Amino acid sequence: MSKRSHPPGLYVLFFTELGERYSFYSLMAILTLYMDESLRFRPEVIGQVYGAFVAAVFFVPLVGGVVADRWLGFYRAVIAGGILIGAGQLVLGTGSLPAFFAGLTLLACGTGLLKPNVSTIVGNLYADRPELRDAGFNIFYMGINIGSFIAPIVVSYLRHAFGWRVAFASAAVGVLLALSVFVCFRRHLGAAGRPGRVSEAAVSDEGGGRSRIFALLVVFGIVIAFWIAFYQNGFTLTLWARDNTATRLAPETFQSVNPLGIILFSPLLVALWSALRRRGREPSTLAKILIGMAFTIATFLIMAVAGVAGGDYGRVSAAWLIAAYLMIAVAEICLSPMGLSLVSRIAPPRHRGTMMGAWFAATAVGGYLAGFLGTFWYRLPHSTFFLLVAGAAGLAAVTLVVAKPRLQAVFDNRSRSHA
Repeated sequence: MSKRSHPPGLYVLFFTELGERYSFYSLMAILTLYMDESLRFRPEVIGQVYGAFVAAVFFVPLVGGVVADRWLGFYRAVIAGGILIGAGQLVLGTGSLPAFFAGLTLLACGTGLLKPNVSTIVGNLYADRPELRDAGFNIFYMGINIGSFIAPIVVSYLRHAFGWRVAFASAAVGVLLALSVFVCFRRHLGAAGRPGRVSEAAVSDEGGGRSRIFALLVVFGIVIAFWIAFYQNGFTLTLWARDNTATRLAPETFQSVNPLGIILFSPLLVALWSALRRRGREPSTLAKILIGMAFTIATFLIMAVAGVAGGDYGRVSAAWLIAAYLMIAVAEICLSPMGLSLVSRIAPPRHRGTMMGAWFAATAVGGYLAGFLGTFWYRLPHSTFFLLVAGAAGLAAVTLVVAKPRLQAVFDNRSRSHA
């Protein structure tokens, strides 16, 4: 197989993640509505539960990465995680309050085992073709977003036609299909899915590990602001869709716009980066992340204008929300798969699963703060709220601009050591 092409294992993981993300985003599409309309939680409780769950889903991968690095290995960690996720979705929809929280706990634990280790395997597939790693993660990320696009549409139909329980059960089916693909085609993963022993080259690579880990943690801290903004999609933007948008569509269906944007724009950006790479002008991974932060700021400035234009106290055109979702789709393409690629390339081999988990732990902090910030939704004019989100993203972007030269020097030094 040519080293100029993507390894076949990438497409196994593409469909694995598609099914698992269908499961996850089915839940995210209806979680706030379920707590509001079925469980009758107060708005501040919804914010606390939403933030805590998103935080748990993305913090537990730090533990899942350690477990895979030290004991289970990547393949078995993914299998165990998928089983826990399927069980969690089935328990969640039974209707009782204890089952609701038990289901969320199982989902968080399962995602913690599955998600970082699928991403780590993707990176391992590119050990002999590092120049394709960024593009590989972009393709992998499209699988995530095909699942994310389908989920709100299907789960909205099932919720209205058959009720909450069937909607949650469909999410369990999604993750079981993902596991089936992963197990049936595991031969294409080769050594990338096995723990194995660290090679002598990898041991020698640990020398500058501390500086690289510190630099990665700085990046993780900065992009927390992106996740604060992004995870308004399942909370305040869903409430905006229900209460401030002139539409007959179910509010959760608008969550399909963001993944649709990623599906449409990812090939265009991959082609753009490839064309620039051939000319020796491709932006660095850090520069791509900074571009993503700029689009994030623009997203919430759009929503602030929508608030001033009438959405603060009434309903406005759905075009505002659709434009914002498409804008943050571009931000996500520039930032999220690039973060995964950065961890895969820069993290010391002995700690790769752990550092992938740390990337998701930063997502966890952003998710929790998204829920905390969302508790101010009914206390502030919506335009002021959106300006607050844009301001947080702007502060993070400025921090990255200041820190970028030193961070880039650390990452470039690692690349030269492998030349």
